[in-house]
Amino acid sequence: MGGAVSAGEDNDDLIDNLKEAYYIRSDLVERAFRAIDRADYYLDEYRDNAYKDLAWRHGNIHLSAPCIYSEVMEALDLHPGLSFLNLGSGTGYLSTMVGLILGPYGVNHGIELHADVIEYAYQKLDSFIKTSDSFDKFEFCEPSFVVGNCLEIPPESRHYDRVYCGAGVQKEHEEYMKNLLKVGGILVMPLEEKLTKITRTGVSSWETKKIISVSFAPLVLPKHNTNGKPKTVPLPKYEVRTLQELARICIRHTLRVTTDGGDGQARGRGSSFSVGRGLAAAGLHKYGPRFKRRRVHRRHCNALVLATRQVVASSGIGPAPLDSNNNQEGRMEDEEMAGERQARRPMRASRRSARGGLAEEETVEEEDEEEERVEEEEEKETGELLRPQPAVNVLRERILSLPLPEPLKMYLLYYREK
Repeated sequence: MGGAVSAGEDNDDLIDNLKEAYYIRSDLVERAFRAIDRADYYLDEYRDNAYKDLAWRHGNIHLSAPCIYSEVMEALDLHPGLSFLNLGSGTGYLSTMVGLILGPYGVNHGIELHADVIEYAYQKLDSFIKTSDSFDKFEFCEPSFVVGNCLEIPPESRHYDRVYCGAGVQKEHEEYMKNLLKVGGILVMPLEEKLTKITRTGVSSWETKKIISVSFAPLVLPKHNTNGKPKTVPLPKYEVRTLQELARICIRHTLRVTTDGGDGQARGRGSSFSVGRGLAAAGLHKYGPRFKRRRVHRRHCNALVLATRQVVASSGIGPAPLDSNNNQEGRMEDEEMAGERQARRPMRASRRSARGGLAEEETVEEEDEEEERVEEEEEKETGELLRPQPAVNVLRERILSLPLPEPLKMYLLYYREK
């Protein structure tokens, strides 16, 4: 199942395509998708296929198509503090994205039939926590997985706010699945070849909505014991956090919400995302198509250069010192860039005169696009790509600056090495 959107060159490109096809429709879902690289959940020899809108299977390891996960995430209507149960949790890719939205006070449980897939999922989860640049940008609800058949959950088990089943459900198991929900909860599952959203509106009332046609492998029926009685699979426990864990969450949250979100304002408190209106801080590219992101980045850089020059002029700081070749630092580069702009100026003037009827703003926008196209062609010829500088992990810097013993700092950092 899949192939509804074009393949991407990287994870961001894939998300852009999913947005353009209207599979991803909300900011929360977009941020979660951008924060976790789909390729990280593939085996190394298959990573080249990660950004295609196709399902992938290798042995017991399975990932659904990106368009399916997009529809599931949107239909679940997630927000911080909810409890979530993933039936057929697989690699943990979906559960990890969900955990970015649930925040540290949510519940994130999964049940998976195959023990080797559980081991694989925990390896990927550990890698995300220890190495991903996204981890410090979110308040995370870490998933817990157990091995077992999702049709063997004891009837006395606690109910959940949100439930997803990643295998085809037949009509005879529909009531069983619906009874895993709390009142007001949402269940998303493939039911008779349709991805279906079921909302529990009362103790015995439901609303059902068909989303899209899908094709999933059916649920594996449970095997009976030799005594003829079915087994039961206990779900992960609802564990109360220790005071030490709560202190770590609160300290990280306090440091995070006082970090400038890029717009000069402190970040608000009520969100599990560590972003105010500074969307880039959470890995979200505000502009979808890549050429727009490049143009906005260049304008931002130009604004920074202009602001820096104004500050230097107002402070009375003299010109930069001469280097060993009697050149002012950066002077040669500035002159080369000025020469290139001067060479392009006649062409831009001729194009402007030819479009005398167009508004000035529209003309400047088209000229920016044309200039970008020329720059991209030059970059292809020279092999040099303009790359933004890596973002500074402000949360990490703040923790390391605290007057605390090193072991406590590492605990606050979740023992991350970078």
